[in-house]
Amino acid sequence: MKTLKGPAVFLAQFMGDEVPFNSLESISQYMADLGYLGIQIPSWDARCIDLKQAAESKTYCDELKGKLKDIGVEVTELSTHLQGQLVASHPVYDAMFDGFAAPEVRNDPTARQAWAVDQLKMAAKASQNLGLTACASFSGALAWPYMYPWPQRPQGLVETAFAELAKRWKPILDTFEDCGVDVCYELHPGEDLFDGATFERFLDAVDGHSRANILYDPSHFVLQQLDYLAFIDIYHERIKAFHVKDAEFNPTGRQGVYSGFAGWADRAGRFRSLGDGQVDFSGIFSKLSQYDYGSWAVLEWECCIKSPAQGAAEGAPFIESHIIEVTDKAFDDFASAGADEDFNRNVLGI
Repeated sequence: MKTLKGPAVFLAQFMGDEVPFNSLESISQYMADLGYLGIQIPSWDARCIDLKQAAESKTYCDELKGKLKDIGVEVTELSTHLQGQLVASHPVYDAMFDGFAAPEVRNDPTARQAWAVDQLKMAAKASQNLGLTACASFSGALAWPYMYPWPQRPQGLVETAFAELAKRWKPILDTFEDCGVDVCYELHPGEDLFDGATFERFLDAVDGHSRANILYDPSHFVLQQLDYLAFIDIYHERIKAFHVKDAEFNPTGRQGVYSGFAGWADRAGRFRSLGDGQVDFSGIFSKLSQYDYGSWAVLEWECCIKSPAQGAAEGAPFIESHIIEVTDKAFDDFASAGADEDFNRNVLGI
């Protein structure tokens, strides 16, 4: 068994225009002072990283790592969530997702998709140059608008969507293979990969590609009412990244999983700061430790009530308290009689 690394924090939700949230060095120092040892970097944010330079220059990456080491943190993964979203985007979302892309490719879905693919491939090389083994991402979505089958979906629609999704991702996954880095899809409503069944469908479509893996985030499973502990039992071999994020689901006589178009604070299912929701983190950390997950536990802070400053301050000690220092001894070693084959045969009466 392996001991998880952490605590770490995903910077995306904390970046801003004011000090200390407006540069990688200052926000890293802020997080280090709170007790975080690792940072997950949003690769689209130029205040954090120059992705093109990171892909082309190991010297740049070594210097970046050196600065962070002096502060007391290290990079856990690069996040490519926004670029991954644009690898496959249904036209109904064009206007809303256009802002995720570089200005020069907006209002041009074909150019935008090509830009996203190039971004992912650069992230693979940048991850390699940074010495990372995993990259966090979204799958994008072609079939999501048809998730609820009314009117009845045309026969073969889902199969066609996943075949196209696989066609777009296969060359990206091959690039990640060349770089020795896993793509870890955050299984998330709004993406075509949002639960175990859809991940399996995609995995089949990419012929079981070894670099197609999972970023485990239990909050999205609480909101879907999926058994997030059993999920680890089923998919632990593919879980290569972990967002520590809390949530709660409180259905009423008026709303359930779909939450009636309510705002986040009024939804039956909503994201909470660590410890304020319903996620069984003791069970999660136990299972991940049992199954040899030895990578990072990364706070993704999203809460509809608590401030980000309080959420960040509380997050580091919460994660640290849940990390299990795994044992290298059996609890009943003291009672071991010691044995050899002859002794064992004698005990068995054979």
